[in-house]
Amino acid sequence: MLLALLAALAGCSFWGGGDAKPKPADLGANVPVLGIRQAWAAKIGSVQGMPMVADVRGAVVTLASADGVVAGIDARTGGDLWRATLGEPLAAGVGTDGKWAAVVSRGNEVIVLEAGRELWRQRLPSQVYTAPLVAGARVFVLGADRSITAFDAKSGQRLWGQTRPGEPLVLRQPGVLTAVGDTLVAGLSGRLVGLNPDNGIVRWEAPLASSRGTNDVERLVELVAPFSRVDNSVCARAFQAAVGCVNTARGNVEWVQKANGGQGIHGNETVLFGTESNGVVTSWRRADGARLWSSERLQHRKLTAPLLLGRSVVIGDDTGLVHLLSREDGAPLNRLQTDGSGIAATPVVAADTLVVVTRNGNVYGFRPD
Repeated sequence: MLLALLAALAGCSFWGGGDAKPKPADLGANVPVLGIRQAWAAKIGSVQGMPMVADVRGAVVTLASADGVVAGIDARTGGDLWRATLGEPLAAGVGTDGKWAAVVSRGNEVIVLEAGRELWRQRLPSQVYTAPLVAGARVFVLGADRSITAFDAKSGQRLWGQTRPGEPLVLRQPGVLTAVGDTLVAGLSGRLVGLNPDNGIVRWEAPLASSRGTNDVERLVELVAPFSRVDNSVCARAFQAAVGCVNTARGNVEWVQKANGGQGIHGNETVLFGTESNGVVTSWRRADGARLWSSERLQHRKLTAPLLLGRSVVIGDDTGLVHLLSREDGAPLNRLQTDGSGIAATPVVAADTLVVVTRNGNVYGFRPD
């Protein structure tokens, strides 16, 4: 039952859309207020059907394709630092600490590589759609059934596992999994949960949303990536329900605001940004969740989560366009073209380069003029 419902949700949950397709507003002519140019292009392979995440460590962007290619790309040049072909389709990836890189296969195995060479693989108890977290010489995996499993990064030895009661439905998109100080922080249903990374014991739970509605779809509640972390503050989105911030030192909710979006959020110490399911871009004050501005310029476009980059908010859409909006009021600053296949994941920045990956697996590096 779980597998069938996952497949039924996959098409709408990844982009936060439904069956209705209102016509997007005309964008008008592009007036490049902020000069930016394409510096390089590379290829990773198609990521169609895979909830892909680009992991940045210094100048290295690590990527994985749906057909099992994993690569570390130098953001300064677009060239490969290493590349591995695993020969089997992937369900989630990639997570890295700069030394070890971890992905999950559709056969429910976590696979760990070092400098492009496979070290080990271990069977998992469930499907996975969240990139593994590699931290503290360990690999943590968040399962679709809300299980968390920890492995030794070097040997692959299973260290501990933590399970929770299963849910009828889960989202086929990345969830929240990160480390804050000596605490492993995970999104489990509508809660941020802090765990001891040594044994999986729960230290605190902070609810951002709760189940609602009369059927399994309406009761679906999940925290989605990406999230915004500044020191002990972690802010995240609950799918189609809310945006909120948690103080991870105390394990308490600082604020929650209703928000109807399916993609994660990004921001800094003062402001947060998100894209709603109808394409409205919204800004909140980080301190208390007060709404600062909303823009309807991209309404009815299927948008990625935003990236706050300097004076701009960078957002991709499913036509392959990359929009740069002003962080102050959402005014357009520039618009970039890719291959037209749709932006596959939240844009990232590495080595002063904006890196964008399309569904066809093309990778673009953009830099300011």
